[in-house]
Amino acid sequence: MKESRIEDDLLDAAGVLARAGLVSAFGHVSALLADGSLLITPPRPLGSLTPADRAMVIAPAATELPEGTPREAWIHLAIYRARPDVRAICRAQPETATALASADLPIRPLHGQGAFLGTEVPVFPDVRLVRDRDRAESLAAALGASPALLLRGNGAVTVGADLGQAVARMWLLESSARINAHAAAGRPRPLTQDEQDAWLAAETELLGRLWTHLRTDCSKGRP
Repeated sequence: MKESRIEDDLLDAAGVLARAGLVSAFGHVSALLADGSLLITPPRPLGSLTPADRAMVIAPAATELPEGTPREAWIHLAIYRARPDVRAICRAQPETATALASADLPIRPLHGQGAFLGTEVPVFPDVRLVRDRDRAESLAAALGASPALLLRGNGAVTVGADLGQAVARMWLLESSARINAHAAAGRPRPLTQDEQDAWLAAETELLGRLWTHLRTDCSKGRP
């Protein structure tokens, strides 16, 4: 995919996350270029970004962050290095999901699309800001092979084969968290593995449709 197309997708991803209330002053999204370089949104509120705001490039083997890049870019670098299947990452602060992680309440698949987040969303227990390489590598280890990770007291990370998947999963993470929170008043019944597998067979198609919906809805709100 050409760099200009990825920059367009980054801008759309930023707008979707902001419009959905998944970010405020903080948050960032990134994607990999064909040469392995990392393209990431600048350290500004995602809802304020315009086509004039250029995404920032980080070399795949970087040992220091370029000046002006988000300091949490270490998270992105560590995940890309640990997960060859990941081509895009979202970092956001979904409120309900964050609350459940802080309350030690697991997020499990209670509805079909919840299966796209795994059997249970793992939690990174360190509440400190992840602004160095070592802590970022610990975070990537906590993520493991999962599509999403909660950071206790500090939001979440979702990943995907492209920006659409990463953004759709962040939206689904908050949606699934709300369902889990409501269901906690009764007797939650997580999907069985067979039921999850049935939904996972359509994952790529359904995540793509959700991304199209979120992107279209976001564009309607633009001046």
